[in-house]
Amino acid sequence: MDKFKRIFSYLIPYKLAVSLNVLFSFLSAVFNVFSVIMVIPVLNILFEIQPVVTESVPFAFSADAISTNFYYYASYLMLRYGSLATLIAVGIFAIMMSFLKNAFKYAAMYNLAWIRNVVVKDIRNDLYQKSLILPLSYHSNEKKGDLISRMTSDVQQIEHSVISSLEMVFREPITILVILLSLFIMSTHLTLGVLILLPVSGLIIGRIGKTLRSTALKGQNKLGVILSVLEETLTGIRVIKAFNAEEKMKNRFFSINSFYTLIMTKMYRRQYMASPVSEFLGTVVVILIVWYGGSLVLSDASSLSPAAFIGYLILFAQIINPAKSFSTAYYNILKGLASADRIDDILQAEVKIKDQPEAKPLDRFQDSIEFINVSFRYEQDIVLKNINLTIPKGKTVALVGQSGAGKSTLVDLIPRFYDVTEGQILVDGTNIREIKLHDLRALMGNVNQEAILFNDNFFNNIAFGEFNVPEEDVINAARIANAHEFIEKTPLKYYTNIGDRGNKLSGGQRQRVSIARAVLKNPPILILDEATSALDTESEKLVQDALSNVMKNRTSVVIAHRLSTVVNADLICVLHEGEIVERGTHDQLLQKEGYYKKLHSLQMFAE
Repeated sequence: MDKFKRIFSYLIPYKLAVSLNVLFSFLSAVFNVFSVIMVIPVLNILFEIQPVVTESVPFAFSADAISTNFYYYASYLMLRYGSLATLIAVGIFAIMMSFLKNAFKYAAMYNLAWIRNVVVKDIRNDLYQKSLILPLSYHSNEKKGDLISRMTSDVQQIEHSVISSLEMVFREPITILVILLSLFIMSTHLTLGVLILLPVSGLIIGRIGKTLRSTALKGQNKLGVILSVLEETLTGIRVIKAFNAEEKMKNRFFSINSFYTLIMTKMYRRQYMASPVSEFLGTVVVILIVWYGGSLVLSDASSLSPAAFIGYLILFAQIINPAKSFSTAYYNILKGLASADRIDDILQAEVKIKDQPEAKPLDRFQDSIEFINVSFRYEQDIVLKNINLTIPKGKTVALVGQSGAGKSTLVDLIPRFYDVTEGQILVDGTNIREIKLHDLRALMGNVNQEAILFNDNFFNNIAFGEFNVPEEDVINAARIANAHEFIEKTPLKYYTNIGDRGNKLSGGQRQRVSIARAVLKNPPILILDEATSALDTESEKLVQDALSNVMKNRTSVVIAHRLSTVVNADLICVLHEGEIVERGTHDQLLQKEGYYKKLHSLQMFAE
């Protein structure tokens, strides 16, 4: 129920449109009743059993007052123009009622068309916005394909199952209530019998749909697994082909897909049961009403005339379709709430890395970055232990060590991609937890080992994160990054699309575009995470030259795989099993005959 309330909370900003929908649905139901009960005077006129009414009564919202006044005007027409003319007039009146009924029905649906789409739009917006502010730790733990499934398939499921059911949720209960009220006015005894039978039918339908939500949840979870496998396949298609793993991946996908098919078959079979069961129960109720009402009419125990009883049955029959639609909506909502559960996992996920209420602005970097007794763990295992390090402004500090030593984790702590477990990091003497997150990250530019580019043109990739950037600034950034020459050779130059993840470019070209992006940002602090380790010698030379241009007069933190790239660093820190075991310049560390000397010797031997 909480999930249902949360989804419908999205309707609050659009309460005017919702109110109009309810009002128009109510008016449609009222005119529907009038159009149906017109059969009673038609039958009375046809069979000439309607007595002449010669006096009207004051208007009131009661069955007697409305029927008396109606028959007064009908009698006037019959006496003056005859039965046939009266029948035509009553028919025209019925057509007018039907027109108004359908006009208001369309007006209600006209409003609903906008409501259902803006609600789904808001859910999508909230999901995307939340995915942007969730910390890297959340994205690291979740499968990308499953997240995509939640943001696409599950939102679509809510649209089809819950939002599309708004029509029935808003309209059908109003229709049922208006008809029941009209039936009460016509015959209290018969309607009390209806009120006993309808809840029994609803209970049976509810029992059938009891497990629908859990089955749908299993299906949506399995669809997330399917999309994860698909995403992994498309990302790693080169490796799959290289290792002849097509058959293995095919069997894995087929197995998951078959299981998903079984789950969804079970769910749809249960869902499809709603309509025939509700129709059958409706027929049973109608027969019981015919039997009970007929016995009352035949025994003169009811105030209903035969014509009024027929009108009562026709009016009651109008409940069956709304009730059946409402039961279908109930099943759809149960199925959609399973998707709501999965979406809610994202919307309710805790954002651990965020601005504190007293966070301070910071617009410049003036002194240093300090690590004071910093320790960090992802879950259980400690990754960094008791790190103490000072990075002065304008200096280059290099981090070296074996894979898994904690180098990347250490630099990820500076822009607060993760928060320290123990200790603190200071920027200009202020704990970074006390600095506005946007301001902190605005001071830094990142160039990673894997150049993350977007399926867009060169210009937008270099100007990423900035607004209204002059073209000459983008070109200057590309020149500094040694990217201008090869960009100019492309068909549309800076407006040439680079493909998905920049797959139309070589590794060196991607890296230089990534460096140009960092240059345009012009950050005082530069973080380089093994920016040249995956490149060939020629590309490495071009990228290294570009990095040298960028690092001038900047504070730089460099993670280096190849020690030759950091020999000129102001300070080199050697990490081993999460601790800084050595620090100094290149020459100082070689003289220590320690970890750095060993790493240097191994690389020299390999070369």
